[in-house]
Amino acid sequence: MSLMFEPLRKYATFSGRARRKEYWLWQLFMILLFGALMAWLIGSIGPIPHGATPDEIAVRAQGVPAATWPITAIALASLALFLPSLAVTVRRIHDSGNSGWWILISLTAIGSLVILVFALIDGTPGPNRHGPDPKGRPAPDYR
Repeated sequence: MSLMFEPLRKYATFSGRARRKEYWLWQLFMILLFGALMAWLIGSIGPIPHGATPDEIAVRAQGVPAATWPITAIALASLALFLPSLAVTVRRIHDSGNSGWWILISLTAIGSLVILVFALIDGTPGPNRHGPDPKGRPAPDYR
Protein backbone atom coordinates (compact mmCIF):
# COMPACT_ATOMS: atom_id res chain seq x y z
CA MET A 1 0.00 0.00 0.00
CA SER A 2 2.88 2.39 0.71
CA LEU A 3 4.09 1.97 -2.87
CA MET A 4 0.77 3.37 -4.07
CA PHE A 5 1.66 6.76 -2.61
CA GLU A 6 5.41 6.64 -3.29
CA PRO A 7 5.01 8.99 -6.30
CA LEU A 8 3.58 11.60 -3.91
CA ARG A 9 6.62 11.26 -1.66
CA LYS A 10 8.85 11.59 -4.73
CA TYR A 11 6.64 14.39 -6.13
CA ALA A 12 8.97 15.63 -8.88
CA THR A 13 11.85 13.15 -8.69
CA PHE A 14 12.73 12.17 -12.22
CA SER A 15 15.94 10.33 -11.35
CA GLY A 16 16.11 6.75 -10.20
CA ARG A 17 13.94 3.76 -10.97
CA ALA A 18 10.36 2.68 -10.20
CA ARG A 19 9.15 -0.89 -9.91
CA ARG A 20 6.21 -2.15 -11.89
CA LYS A 21 4.27 -2.52 -8.66
CA GLU A 22 4.79 1.14 -7.75
CA TYR A 23 3.77 2.29 -11.22
CA TRP A 24 0.62 0.15 -11.44
CA LEU A 25 -0.49 0.91 -7.87
CA TRP A 26 -0.18 4.61 -8.75
CA GLN A 27 -2.32 4.02 -11.84
CA LEU A 28 -4.90 2.22 -9.68
CA PHE A 29 -4.94 5.16 -7.25
CA MET A 30 -5.49 7.58 -10.15
CA ILE A 31 -8.34 5.47 -11.57
CA LEU A 32 -10.04 5.23 -8.17
CA LEU A 33 -9.60 8.95 -7.42
CA PHE A 34 -10.82 10.22 -10.77
CA GLY A 35 -13.58 7.61 -10.86
CA ALA A 36 -14.86 8.92 -7.53
CA LEU A 37 -14.61 12.52 -8.72
CA MET A 38 -16.49 11.69 -11.91
CA ALA A 39 -19.17 9.88 -9.88
CA TRP A 40 -19.50 13.02 -7.75
CA LEU A 41 -19.82 15.14 -10.89
CA ILE A 42 -22.41 12.87 -12.48
CA GLY A 43 -24.30 12.67 -9.19
CA SER A 44 -24.44 16.45 -8.99
CA ILE A 45 -25.66 16.79 -12.59
CA GLY A 46 -28.47 14.33 -12.12
CA PRO A 47 -29.61 11.52 -14.38
CA ILE A 48 -28.04 11.55 -17.81
CA PRO A 49 -30.14 10.41 -20.75
CA HIS A 50 -29.01 7.19 -22.38
CA GLY A 51 -26.80 7.86 -25.40
CA ALA A 52 -25.87 11.42 -24.39
CA THR A 53 -22.66 12.64 -25.98
CA PRO A 54 -19.85 14.17 -23.89
CA ASP A 55 -20.73 17.57 -25.35
CA GLU A 56 -24.33 17.23 -24.21
CA ILE A 57 -23.16 16.23 -20.75
CA ALA A 58 -20.81 19.26 -20.63
CA VAL A 59 -23.63 21.62 -21.62
CA ARG A 60 -25.85 20.06 -18.98
CA ALA A 61 -23.09 20.45 -16.35
CA GLN A 62 -22.70 24.15 -17.15
CA GLY A 63 -26.32 24.74 -16.24
CA VAL A 64 -26.02 23.07 -12.82
CA PRO A 65 -24.39 25.21 -10.08
CA ALA A 66 -23.77 22.12 -7.95
CA ALA A 67 -21.43 20.81 -10.65
CA THR A 68 -18.95 23.62 -10.00
CA TRP A 69 -17.34 21.92 -6.99
CA PRO A 70 -16.66 18.55 -8.62
CA ILE A 71 -15.37 20.22 -11.80
CA THR A 72 -13.04 22.37 -9.69
CA ALA A 73 -11.87 19.30 -7.74
CA ILE A 74 -11.14 17.41 -10.97
CA ALA A 75 -9.16 20.36 -12.35
CA LEU A 76 -7.14 20.80 -9.15
CA ALA A 77 -6.44 17.07 -8.84
CA SER A 78 -5.32 16.97 -12.47
CA LEU A 79 -2.92 19.86 -11.91
CA ALA A 80 -1.61 18.55 -8.59
CA LEU A 81 -1.04 14.99 -9.79
CA PHE A 82 0.44 15.76 -13.22
CA LEU A 83 4.07 15.97 -12.04
CA PRO A 84 3.99 12.82 -9.87
CA SER A 85 2.40 10.90 -12.76
CA LEU A 86 5.03 12.14 -15.18
CA ALA A 87 7.84 11.42 -12.72
CA VAL A 88 6.76 7.85 -11.93
CA THR A 89 6.42 7.12 -15.65
CA VAL A 90 9.94 8.43 -16.32
CA ARG A 91 11.32 6.37 -13.42
CA ARG A 92 9.48 3.32 -14.78
CA ILE A 93 11.14 3.84 -18.17
CA HIS A 94 14.49 4.17 -16.36
CA ASP A 95 13.93 0.75 -14.79
CA SER A 96 14.29 -0.86 -18.20
CA GLY A 97 17.59 0.98 -18.75
CA ASN A 98 16.16 3.50 -21.21
CA SER A 99 16.21 7.28 -21.18
CA GLY A 100 13.25 9.07 -19.63
CA TRP A 101 13.00 11.14 -22.81
CA TRP A 102 11.16 8.16 -24.28
CA ILE A 103 8.10 9.64 -22.62
CA LEU A 104 7.92 12.15 -25.48
CA ILE A 105 6.95 9.32 -27.82
CA SER A 106 3.61 9.20 -26.00
CA LEU A 107 2.74 12.41 -27.85
CA THR A 108 2.43 10.38 -31.05
CA ALA A 109 -0.44 8.10 -32.04
CA ILE A 110 1.40 4.82 -31.41
CA GLY A 111 3.60 6.15 -28.59
CA SER A 112 1.23 5.24 -25.77
CA LEU A 113 1.63 1.59 -26.72
CA VAL A 114 5.41 1.96 -26.43
CA ILE A 115 5.02 3.44 -22.95
CA LEU A 116 2.65 0.59 -22.07
CA VAL A 117 5.32 -1.92 -23.10
CA PHE A 118 7.89 -0.14 -20.90
CA ALA A 119 5.38 -0.26 -18.04
CA LEU A 120 4.76 -3.99 -18.50
CA ILE A 121 8.29 -5.34 -18.95
CA ASP A 122 10.48 -6.25 -16.00
CA GLY A 123 13.32 -3.89 -15.17
CA THR A 124 16.95 -4.73 -15.74
CA PRO A 125 18.34 -6.85 -12.92
CA GLY A 126 21.03 -5.16 -10.89
CA PRO A 127 22.05 -1.54 -11.10
CA ASN A 128 21.84 0.35 -14.37
CA ARG A 129 22.89 3.89 -15.30
CA HIS A 130 19.79 5.27 -13.55
CA GLY A 131 20.46 3.73 -10.16
CA PRO A 132 20.28 0.54 -8.13
CA ASP A 133 17.68 -2.12 -8.76
CA PRO A 134 14.57 -1.23 -6.71
CA LYS A 135 14.00 -4.96 -6.16
CA GLY A 136 17.52 -5.32 -4.74
CA ARG A 137 18.58 -7.97 -7.26
CA PRO A 138 22.28 -8.37 -7.98
CA ALA A 139 23.66 -7.73 -11.45
CA PRO A 140 23.71 -10.84 -13.65
CA ASP A 141 27.02 -12.67 -13.82
CA TYR A 142 27.87 -13.47 -17.43
CA ARG A 143 31.20 -15.20 -16.80
